[in-house]
Amino acid sequence: MKSCILAAAVPTLLSLWLSSPALALDGEPYIHDPSTVVQCDGKYYAFGTGGSGLVSDDGWTWHSGTRVQAGAAPDLIHMGDRYYMAYASSGGGLGGGHASSIHVKWSKTLDPSSPDYGWNDDHVVASSDGVEDCDAIDPGFLLDPTSGRLWVTYGTYFGFIRIVELDPKTGHHVEGNQPVNIAIDCEATDPLYRDGWYYLFGTHGTCCDGANSTYNIRVGRSRNILGPYLDNLGNDMLKGGGKLVVAASGRFVGPGHFGLMDLGDGVQKFSCHYEADLDKGGRSVLDIRPLLWKDGWPVAGDNFKEGTYEIQSERSGYAVELAVDFVRMGRGGRGMGGGFGGRGGGGPVTPIPAQALAEVSSNWPSGNLDIRLGDFMFRPHQKWTITAVTNAGGYPGSPYFKITIAGTDRALAATAGAEVVAVPAFTGQPEQLWRIDQLTDGTCRIMPKAAPNSTEPLALSAIGYSTPTLAKFDPKSDKARWNFKAP
Repeated sequence: MKSCILAAAVPTLLSLWLSSPALALDGEPYIHDPSTVVQCDGKYYAFGTGGSGLVSDDGWTWHSGTRVQAGAAPDLIHMGDRYYMAYASSGGGLGGGHASSIHVKWSKTLDPSSPDYGWNDDHVVASSDGVEDCDAIDPGFLLDPTSGRLWVTYGTYFGFIRIVELDPKTGHHVEGNQPVNIAIDCEATDPLYRDGWYYLFGTHGTCCDGANSTYNIRVGRSRNILGPYLDNLGNDMLKGGGKLVVAASGRFVGPGHFGLMDLGDGVQKFSCHYEADLDKGGRSVLDIRPLLWKDGWPVAGDNFKEGTYEIQSERSGYAVELAVDFVRMGRGGRGMGGGFGGRGGGGPVTPIPAQALAEVSSNWPSGNLDIRLGDFMFRPHQKWTITAVTNAGGYPGSPYFKITIAGTDRALAATAGAEVVAVPAFTGQPEQLWRIDQLTDGTCRIMPKAAPNSTEPLALSAIGYSTPTLAKFDPKSDKARWNFKAP
Protein backbone atom coordinates (compact mmCIF):
# COMPACT_ATOMS: atom_id res chain seq x y z
CA MET A 1 0.00 0.00 0.00
CA LYS A 2 1.17 3.47 -0.81
CA SER A 3 0.41 6.53 1.24
CA CYS A 4 -0.07 9.95 -0.28
CA ILE A 5 1.86 11.25 2.74
CA LEU A 6 5.43 10.06 2.28
CA ALA A 7 8.81 10.96 3.71
CA ALA A 8 12.41 10.09 3.03
CA ALA A 9 12.92 8.70 6.51
CA VAL A 10 10.67 7.29 9.22
CA PRO A 11 11.69 9.86 11.89
CA THR A 12 10.82 12.67 9.49
CA LEU A 13 7.43 11.15 8.79
CA LEU A 14 6.71 10.63 12.47
CA SER A 15 7.63 14.21 13.33
CA LEU A 16 5.40 15.40 10.50
CA TRP A 17 2.42 13.45 11.82
CA LEU A 18 3.01 14.51 15.40
CA SER A 19 3.19 18.18 14.43
CA SER A 20 0.05 17.98 12.29
CA PRO A 21 -3.03 17.10 14.36
CA ALA A 22 -5.96 15.40 12.65
CA LEU A 23 -8.82 17.69 11.77
CA ALA A 24 -12.09 16.77 13.51
CA LEU A 25 -15.38 17.17 11.68
CA ASP A 26 -16.70 20.72 11.86
CA GLY A 27 -19.87 21.90 13.57
CA GLU A 28 -21.63 19.76 16.16
CA PRO A 29 -21.02 16.13 15.13
CA TYR A 30 -22.21 14.69 18.43
CA ILE A 31 -23.65 11.18 18.13
CA HIS A 32 -23.33 7.69 19.59
CA ASP A 33 -23.69 4.39 17.69
CA PRO A 34 -24.09 6.11 14.31
CA SER A 35 -25.59 4.52 11.24
CA THR A 36 -23.70 4.41 7.99
CA VAL A 37 -23.63 7.94 6.56
CA VAL A 38 -26.00 8.10 3.57
CA GLN A 39 -26.46 10.84 0.97
CA CYS A 40 -29.96 11.97 -0.01
CA ASP A 41 -30.86 14.89 -2.30
CA GLY A 42 -27.43 16.48 -1.93
CA LYS A 43 -27.21 16.22 1.87
CA TYR A 44 -25.60 13.69 4.18
CA TYR A 45 -27.46 12.01 7.04
CA ALA A 46 -26.63 9.81 10.02
CA PHE A 47 -28.78 8.55 12.89
CA GLY A 48 -27.74 7.26 16.29
CA THR A 49 -28.99 5.65 19.47
CA GLY A 50 -32.08 7.27 20.87
CA GLY A 51 -33.17 8.55 17.47
CA SER A 52 -30.61 11.35 17.38
CA GLY A 53 -29.88 12.62 13.89
CA LEU A 54 -27.11 14.55 12.15
CA VAL A 55 -27.26 16.33 8.80
CA SER A 56 -24.61 18.00 6.65
CA ASP A 57 -24.67 19.92 3.38
CA ASP A 58 -21.16 18.79 2.43
CA GLY A 59 -20.04 15.95 4.71
CA TRP A 60 -17.68 18.24 6.63
CA THR A 61 -19.83 20.56 8.76
CA TRP A 62 -22.49 18.69 10.77
CA HIS A 63 -25.49 19.82 12.82
CA SER A 64 -28.37 18.23 14.67
CA GLY A 65 -31.04 16.89 12.36
CA THR A 66 -34.53 15.47 12.71
CA ARG A 67 -34.96 12.85 15.41
CA VAL A 68 -36.62 9.59 14.50
CA GLN A 69 -38.03 6.72 16.50
CA ALA A 70 -35.02 4.50 16.07
CA GLY A 71 -34.30 2.83 19.41
CA ALA A 72 -30.65 1.80 19.57
CA ALA A 73 -27.77 1.72 17.08
CA PRO A 74 -29.59 2.12 13.74
CA ASP A 75 -28.20 1.48 10.27
CA LEU A 76 -29.21 2.90 6.88
CA ILE A 77 -29.15 1.63 3.32
CA HIS A 78 -30.48 3.13 0.08
CA MET A 79 -32.15 0.64 -2.28
CA GLY A 80 -34.19 1.72 -5.29
CA ASP A 81 -36.43 4.62 -4.32
CA ARG A 82 -36.38 3.81 -0.61
CA TYR A 83 -34.13 4.41 2.37
CA TYR A 84 -34.29 1.49 4.79
CA MET A 85 -33.48 1.83 8.47
CA ALA A 86 -32.75 -1.08 10.79
CA TYR A 87 -32.69 -0.46 14.53
CA ALA A 88 -32.96 -2.31 17.83
CA SER A 89 -35.92 -1.86 20.14
CA SER A 90 -33.78 -2.45 23.23
CA GLY A 91 -31.00 -4.90 24.16
CA GLY A 92 -27.40 -4.17 24.97
CA GLY A 93 -28.28 -4.06 28.63
CA LEU A 94 -30.64 -1.15 28.02
CA GLY A 95 -33.49 -1.45 30.46
CA GLY A 96 -31.47 -4.05 32.35
CA GLY A 97 -31.60 -6.97 29.91
CA HIS A 98 -30.80 -8.49 26.55
CA ALA A 99 -34.28 -9.20 25.24
CA SER A 100 -34.66 -7.17 22.06
CA SER A 101 -35.75 -7.16 18.45
CA ILE A 102 -34.37 -5.80 15.20
CA HIS A 103 -36.86 -3.63 13.33
CA VAL A 104 -36.75 -2.43 9.72
CA LYS A 105 -38.74 0.45 8.20
CA TRP A 106 -38.44 2.67 5.16
CA SER A 107 -38.93 6.20 3.84
CA LYS A 108 -38.71 7.57 0.31
CA THR A 109 -36.47 10.39 1.48
CA LEU A 110 -34.42 11.43 4.50
CA ASP A 111 -35.34 15.09 4.05
CA PRO A 112 -38.01 15.91 6.66
CA SER A 113 -39.17 18.94 4.65
CA SER A 114 -40.17 16.75 1.69
CA PRO A 115 -43.81 15.62 1.27
CA ASP A 116 -42.42 12.13 0.62
CA TYR A 117 -40.81 11.94 4.07
CA GLY A 118 -42.25 9.45 6.52
CA TRP A 119 -41.29 6.07 7.94
CA ASN A 120 -43.44 3.14 6.88
CA ASP A 121 -43.95 -0.58 7.47
CA ASP A 122 -42.10 -0.91 10.77
CA HIS A 123 -41.64 -4.65 11.26
CA VAL A 124 -39.47 -7.14 13.18
CA VAL A 125 -36.85 -9.19 11.29
CA ALA A 126 -34.94 -10.79 14.21
CA SER A 127 -35.20 -11.02 17.97
CA SER A 128 -33.60 -12.31 21.17
CA ASP A 129 -35.38 -13.46 24.33
CA GLY A 130 -32.77 -12.33 26.84
CA VAL A 131 -31.80 -15.89 27.72
CA GLU A 132 -30.33 -17.27 24.49
CA ASP A 133 -26.72 -16.56 23.52
CA CYS A 134 -27.54 -13.53 21.40
CA ASP A 135 -28.54 -9.92 21.91
CA ALA A 136 -30.56 -8.49 19.00
CA ILE A 137 -28.99 -5.05 18.72
CA ASP A 138 -26.51 -3.18 16.48
CA PRO A 139 -27.83 -4.15 13.02
CA GLY A 140 -25.71 -3.75 9.88
CA PHE A 141 -26.99 -4.06 6.28
CA LEU A 142 -25.34 -5.59 3.20
CA LEU A 143 -26.88 -5.68 -0.27
CA ASP A 144 -24.75 -8.32 -2.00
CA PRO A 145 -23.65 -6.86 -5.37
CA THR A 146 -23.06 -10.35 -6.78
CA SER A 147 -26.54 -11.72 -6.11
CA GLY A 148 -28.82 -8.84 -5.14
CA ARG A 149 -29.61 -10.59 -1.84
CA LEU A 150 -30.06 -8.45 1.29
CA TRP A 151 -28.57 -9.39 4.66
CA VAL A 152 -28.45 -7.92 8.14
CA THR A 153 -26.00 -8.79 10.92
CA TYR A 154 -26.70 -8.12 14.59
CA GLY A 155 -25.51 -8.93 18.11
CA THR A 156 -23.18 -7.86 20.89
CA TYR A 157 -20.72 -9.34 23.37
CA PHE A 158 -23.67 -11.06 25.03
CA GLY A 159 -23.48 -14.14 22.83
CA PHE A 160 -23.14 -14.57 19.08
CA ILE A 161 -23.11 -12.19 16.16
CA ARG A 162 -25.75 -13.46 13.74
CA ILE A 163 -26.72 -12.89 10.13
CA VAL A 164 -30.17 -13.29 8.58
CA GLU A 165 -31.52 -12.75 5.07
CA LEU A 166 -34.10 -10.09 4.19
CA ASP A 167 -36.22 -9.49 1.11
CA PRO A 168 -34.60 -6.56 -0.79
CA LYS A 169 -38.02 -5.53 -2.17
CA THR A 170 -39.66 -5.13 1.23
CA GLY A 171 -37.00 -5.36 3.94
CA HIS A 172 -38.94 -8.23 5.51
CA HIS A 173 -37.36 -11.40 6.86
CA VAL A 174 -37.14 -14.09 4.19
CA GLU A 175 -39.58 -16.78 5.24
CA GLY A 176 -37.84 -19.91 6.46
CA ASN A 177 -34.39 -18.31 6.62
CA GLN A 178 -32.72 -19.04 9.95
CA PRO A 179 -30.10 -16.82 11.61
CA VAL A 180 -26.52 -18.09 11.38
CA ASN A 181 -23.83 -17.52 14.03
CA ILE A 182 -20.74 -15.89 12.48
CA ALA A 183 -18.73 -14.21 15.28
CA ILE A 184 -18.30 -13.62 19.01
CA ASP A 185 -16.56 -11.06 21.24
CA CYS A 186 -17.61 -8.02 19.23
CA GLU A 187 -20.59 -5.83 18.41
CA ALA A 188 -21.73 -3.16 15.94
CA THR A 189 -20.87 -5.43 13.02
CA ASP A 190 -21.08 -4.33 9.42
CA PRO A 191 -20.51 -6.57 6.38
CA LEU A 192 -19.23 -5.55 2.94
CA TYR A 193 -18.17 -7.26 -0.28
CA ARG A 194 -15.00 -6.60 -2.31
CA ASP A 195 -13.15 -8.57 -4.97
CA GLY A 196 -14.58 -12.00 -4.19
CA TRP A 197 -14.41 -11.61 -0.40
CA TYR A 198 -17.05 -10.86 2.21
CA TYR A 199 -15.66 -8.77 5.06
CA LEU A 200 -17.15 -8.58 8.52
CA PHE A 201 -16.21 -5.51 10.53
CA GLY A 202 -16.80 -5.74 14.26
CA THR A 203 -16.18 -3.41 17.18
CA HIS A 204 -14.07 -4.93 19.97
CA GLY A 205 -13.33 -3.55 23.43
CA THR A 206 -15.41 -1.61 25.91
CA CYS A 207 -17.77 1.25 25.21
CA CYS A 208 -19.65 3.94 27.04
CA ASP A 209 -16.81 4.94 29.38
CA GLY A 210 -15.71 8.14 27.66
CA ALA A 211 -11.95 8.60 27.53
CA ASN A 212 -11.48 5.18 29.16
CA SER A 213 -13.34 3.25 26.45
CA THR A 214 -11.24 0.67 24.63
CA TYR A 215 -13.38 0.33 21.48
CA ASN A 216 -11.49 -0.61 18.31
CA ILE A 217 -12.60 -1.93 14.92
CA ARG A 218 -11.45 -5.33 13.66
CA VAL A 219 -12.23 -7.42 10.59
CA GLY A 220 -12.32 -10.95 9.21
CA ARG A 221 -13.11 -12.19 5.71
CA SER A 222 -14.75 -15.16 4.01
CA ARG A 223 -15.54 -16.41 0.53
CA ASN A 224 -19.07 -17.11 1.77
CA ILE A 225 -21.47 -14.55 3.21
CA LEU A 226 -22.29 -17.06 5.99
CA GLY A 227 -18.63 -17.49 6.97
CA PRO A 228 -16.35 -18.68 8.34
CA TYR A 229 -14.77 -15.23 8.80
CA LEU A 230 -11.03 -15.53 9.42
CA ASP A 231 -8.50 -12.86 10.23
CA ASN A 232 -5.02 -12.49 8.70
CA LEU A 233 -3.63 -15.09 11.12
CA GLY A 234 -6.33 -17.60 10.29
CA ASN A 235 -8.28 -17.09 13.52
CA ASP A 236 -12.04 -17.55 13.20
CA MET A 237 -14.20 -14.65 14.37
CA LEU A 238 -16.41 -17.35 15.93
CA LYS A 239 -13.46 -17.86 18.28
CA GLY A 240 -12.76 -14.19 18.87
CA GLY A 241 -10.46 -13.46 15.90
CA GLY A 242 -10.22 -10.17 14.05
CA LYS A 243 -7.53 -8.10 12.33
CA LEU A 244 -7.16 -4.55 13.64
CA VAL A 245 -8.43 -1.82 11.32
CA VAL A 246 -8.44 1.25 13.54
CA ALA A 247 -7.89 2.04 17.23
CA ALA A 248 -7.47 5.11 19.40
CA SER A 249 -5.05 7.75 18.09
CA GLY A 250 -4.20 11.36 18.66
CA ARG A 251 -7.01 12.96 20.65
CA PHE A 252 -9.65 10.44 19.58
CA VAL A 253 -10.54 7.47 21.78
CA GLY A 254 -12.62 4.38 21.03
CA PRO A 255 -13.53 4.13 17.33
CA GLY A 256 -16.56 1.93 16.65
CA HIS A 257 -19.59 1.36 14.40
CA PHE A 258 -17.95 1.10 10.98
CA GLY A 259 -20.01 2.17 7.95
CA LEU A 260 -18.82 2.10 4.32
CA MET A 261 -19.04 5.22 2.13
CA ASP A 262 -18.15 4.36 -1.47
CA LEU A 263 -17.76 7.69 -3.31
CA GLY A 264 -16.74 6.06 -6.60
CA ASP A 265 -13.64 6.54 -8.78
CA GLY A 266 -11.43 4.68 -6.33
CA VAL A 267 -12.42 6.78 -3.31
CA GLN A 268 -13.78 4.85 -0.34
CA LYS A 269 -14.32 6.25 3.13
CA PHE A 270 -15.86 4.95 6.30
CA SER A 271 -17.93 6.53 9.01
CA CYS A 272 -17.52 5.70 12.68
CA HIS A 273 -17.87 7.32 16.04
CA TYR A 274 -15.27 7.95 18.69
CA GLU A 275 -16.32 7.24 22.23
CA ALA A 276 -14.45 10.40 23.20
CA ASP A 277 -13.02 13.40 21.40
CA LEU A 278 -10.73 14.84 24.06
CA ASP A 279 -10.82 18.26 22.43
CA LYS A 280 -14.61 18.28 22.69
CA GLY A 281 -14.81 17.51 26.38
CA GLY A 282 -14.76 13.76 25.87
CA ARG A 283 -18.07 13.71 23.99
CA SER A 284 -18.87 11.00 21.46
CA VAL A 285 -18.51 12.30 17.90
CA LEU A 286 -18.91 11.22 14.30
CA ASP A 287 -15.89 10.89 12.02
CA ILE A 288 -15.32 10.09 8.34
CA ARG A 289 -11.95 8.67 7.25
CA PRO A 290 -10.38 7.22 4.10
CA LEU A 291 -10.56 3.47 3.64
CA LEU A 292 -7.46 1.94 2.04
CA TRP A 293 -6.68 -1.62 0.98
CA LYS A 294 -3.42 -3.54 1.35
CA ASP A 295 -2.95 -7.17 0.28
CA GLY A 296 -6.69 -7.74 0.34
CA TRP A 297 -7.23 -6.24 3.79
CA PRO A 298 -8.83 -2.92 4.77
CA VAL A 299 -6.67 -0.25 6.39
CA ALA A 300 -7.84 2.98 8.01
CA GLY A 301 -6.39 5.99 6.22
CA ASP A 302 -6.03 9.48 7.60
CA ASN A 303 -7.71 12.61 6.37
CA PHE A 304 -5.22 15.08 4.95
CA LYS A 305 -3.21 17.05 7.48
CA GLU A 306 -1.88 20.57 7.14
CA GLY A 307 1.82 20.98 6.46
CA THR A 308 4.50 21.80 3.91
CA TYR A 309 5.09 19.20 1.22
CA GLU A 310 6.59 18.21 -2.08
CA ILE A 311 3.70 17.28 -4.41
CA GLN A 312 5.00 14.33 -6.40
CA SER A 313 3.46 12.79 -9.50
CA GLU A 314 2.81 9.08 -9.10
CA ARG A 315 3.18 8.75 -12.88
CA SER A 316 6.61 10.32 -13.35
CA GLY A 317 8.04 10.95 -9.89
CA TYR A 318 8.51 14.62 -10.77
CA ALA A 319 7.40 17.43 -8.46
CA VAL A 320 4.92 20.26 -8.97
CA GLU A 321 6.82 23.55 -9.11
CA LEU A 322 6.64 27.17 -10.20
CA ALA A 323 7.89 27.69 -13.74
CA VAL A 324 10.65 30.10 -12.72
CA ASP A 325 14.37 30.23 -13.50
CA PHE A 326 16.45 27.67 -11.67
CA VAL A 327 18.88 29.41 -9.30
CA ARG A 328 22.05 27.50 -8.67
CA MET A 329 23.39 26.86 -5.19
CA GLY A 330 27.05 27.05 -4.19
CA ARG A 331 28.77 23.73 -4.87
CA GLY A 332 31.07 23.83 -1.86
CA GLY A 333 34.38 21.94 -1.54
CA ARG A 334 36.77 21.78 -4.47
CA GLY A 335 36.81 20.23 -7.89
CA MET A 336 33.94 18.08 -9.08
CA GLY A 337 31.50 18.40 -6.20
CA GLY A 338 34.25 18.41 -3.62
CA GLY A 339 36.45 15.62 -4.96
CA PHE A 340 36.17 12.10 -6.42
CA GLY A 341 35.85 8.96 -4.35
CA GLY A 342 34.87 10.88 -1.23
CA ARG A 343 38.45 12.19 -0.76
CA GLY A 344 37.45 15.85 -0.62
CA GLY A 345 39.91 18.69 -1.00
CA GLY A 346 41.34 18.89 2.48
CA GLY A 347 40.54 21.43 5.16
CA PRO A 348 37.38 21.72 7.26
CA VAL A 349 34.02 20.50 5.96
CA THR A 350 31.46 23.30 5.87
CA PRO A 351 27.74 22.47 5.51
CA ILE A 352 25.94 24.09 2.59
CA PRO A 353 22.76 25.86 3.78
CA ALA A 354 19.47 25.17 2.06
CA GLN A 355 18.43 27.76 -0.49
CA ALA A 356 16.28 30.41 1.21
CA LEU A 357 13.11 31.91 -0.24
CA ALA A 358 14.53 35.44 0.03
CA GLU A 359 17.47 34.46 -2.17
CA VAL A 360 15.27 33.67 -5.16
CA SER A 361 11.76 35.11 -4.82
CA SER A 362 12.76 38.68 -5.68
CA ASN A 363 13.45 37.50 -9.22
CA TRP A 364 10.03 35.88 -9.67
CA PRO A 365 7.53 37.72 -11.93
CA SER A 366 4.79 39.52 -10.02
CA GLY A 367 1.77 38.19 -11.93
CA ASN A 368 0.41 34.72 -12.49
CA LEU A 369 3.08 32.04 -12.76
CA ASP A 370 2.84 28.87 -14.81
CA ILE A 371 3.15 25.48 -13.15
CA ARG A 372 5.31 22.60 -14.37
CA LEU A 373 6.77 19.31 -13.17
CA GLY A 374 10.48 18.88 -12.52
CA ASP A 375 13.14 17.02 -10.57
CA PHE A 376 12.68 17.72 -6.87
CA MET A 377 15.66 19.63 -5.49
CA PHE A 378 14.06 20.89 -2.23
CA ARG A 379 14.09 24.44 -3.61
CA PRO A 380 11.66 27.18 -2.49
CA HIS A 381 9.66 27.07 -5.74
CA GLN A 382 8.90 23.36 -5.09
CA LYS A 383 7.66 23.53 -1.49
CA TRP A 384 3.90 23.88 -0.99
CA THR A 385 2.16 24.73 2.26
CA ILE A 386 -1.31 23.23 2.50
CA THR A 387 -3.71 24.85 4.96
CA ALA A 388 -7.36 24.23 5.79
CA VAL A 389 -9.57 27.20 4.91
CA THR A 390 -12.16 28.08 7.54
CA ASN A 391 -15.76 28.84 6.58
CA ALA A 392 -15.16 27.60 3.01
CA GLY A 393 -17.10 24.35 3.30
CA GLY A 394 -15.69 20.93 2.60
CA TYR A 395 -16.42 17.38 1.48
CA PRO A 396 -16.91 14.08 3.36
CA GLY A 397 -14.38 14.06 6.19
CA SER A 398 -12.35 17.17 5.31
CA PRO A 399 -12.39 20.92 4.72
CA TYR A 400 -11.18 22.57 1.54
CA PHE A 401 -7.51 23.56 1.50
CA LYS A 402 -5.43 26.34 0.02
CA ILE A 403 -2.12 25.34 -1.58
CA THR A 404 0.53 28.07 -1.48
CA ILE A 405 4.27 28.29 -2.03
CA ALA A 406 5.78 27.99 1.45
CA GLY A 407 6.44 31.38 3.02
CA THR A 408 4.33 33.25 0.45
CA ASP A 409 0.69 33.88 -0.43
CA ARG A 410 1.15 32.65 -4.01
CA ALA A 411 -1.71 30.18 -4.42
CA LEU A 412 -2.37 27.29 -6.76
CA ALA A 413 -5.48 28.03 -8.85
CA ALA A 414 -7.52 26.47 -11.65
CA THR A 415 -8.02 28.53 -14.81
CA ALA A 416 -10.86 28.89 -17.31
CA GLY A 417 -8.81 26.86 -19.77
CA ALA A 418 -8.60 23.87 -17.41
CA GLU A 419 -4.97 24.59 -16.56
CA VAL A 420 -3.25 25.45 -13.28
CA VAL A 421 -1.30 28.56 -12.33
CA ALA A 422 0.01 30.23 -9.20
CA VAL A 423 -1.80 33.51 -8.59
CA PRO A 424 -0.04 36.30 -6.64
CA ALA A 425 -2.35 36.08 -3.61
CA PHE A 426 -4.98 33.78 -2.18
CA THR A 427 -8.44 35.35 -2.29
CA GLY A 428 -10.64 32.40 -1.35
CA GLN A 429 -12.25 31.98 -4.75
CA PRO A 430 -13.59 28.46 -5.55
CA GLU A 431 -10.84 27.87 -8.11
CA GLN A 432 -8.27 28.36 -5.30
CA LEU A 433 -9.89 25.85 -2.93
CA TRP A 434 -8.71 22.26 -3.23
CA ARG A 435 -10.14 18.88 -2.31
CA ILE A 436 -7.58 16.19 -1.42
CA ASP A 437 -8.95 12.63 -1.30
CA GLN A 438 -6.87 9.61 -0.39
CA LEU A 439 -7.56 6.80 -2.85
CA THR A 440 -7.83 3.14 -1.90
CA ASP A 441 -4.17 2.53 -2.88
CA GLY A 442 -2.99 5.37 -0.61
CA THR A 443 -2.16 7.91 -3.32
CA CYS A 444 -4.13 11.14 -3.52
CA ARG A 445 -6.51 12.86 -5.93
CA ILE A 446 -6.38 16.68 -5.99
CA MET A 447 -9.41 18.59 -7.29
CA PRO A 448 -10.40 22.27 -7.32
CA LYS A 449 -13.73 23.07 -5.70
CA ALA A 450 -14.68 24.55 -9.05
CA ALA A 451 -12.92 25.45 -12.28
CA PRO A 452 -14.04 28.58 -14.17
CA ASN A 453 -16.35 27.84 -17.13
CA SER A 454 -16.52 24.14 -16.23
CA THR A 455 -19.51 22.24 -14.90
CA GLU A 456 -17.76 18.90 -14.45
CA PRO A 457 -15.35 17.91 -11.67
CA LEU A 458 -11.71 18.07 -12.75
CA ALA A 459 -8.57 16.66 -11.17
CA LEU A 460 -4.94 17.74 -11.26
CA SER A 461 -3.32 15.49 -13.86
CA ALA A 462 0.13 14.94 -15.34
CA ILE A 463 0.42 15.05 -19.12
CA GLY A 464 3.56 13.15 -20.02
CA TYR A 465 6.46 13.90 -17.69
CA SER A 466 6.50 17.66 -17.27
CA THR A 467 3.08 19.21 -17.81
CA PRO A 468 0.34 19.46 -15.16
CA THR A 469 -3.21 20.20 -16.25
CA LEU A 470 -6.82 19.62 -15.19
CA ALA A 471 -8.81 16.71 -16.59
CA LYS A 472 -11.60 14.33 -15.71
CA PHE A 473 -10.32 11.79 -13.21
CA ASP A 474 -9.63 8.33 -14.61
CA PRO A 475 -9.47 5.76 -11.78
CA LYS A 476 -7.68 3.29 -14.08
CA SER A 477 -4.78 5.66 -14.79
CA ASP A 478 -1.92 6.98 -12.66
CA LYS A 479 -1.87 10.40 -14.33
CA ALA A 480 -4.02 12.01 -11.62
CA ARG A 481 -2.47 10.26 -8.63
CA TRP A 482 -0.18 12.25 -6.36
CA ASN A 483 2.00 11.73 -3.31
CA PHE A 484 2.75 14.31 -0.64
CA LYS A 485 6.29 14.09 0.71
CA ALA A 486 7.91 15.92 3.57
CA PRO A 487 10.57 18.12 1.92
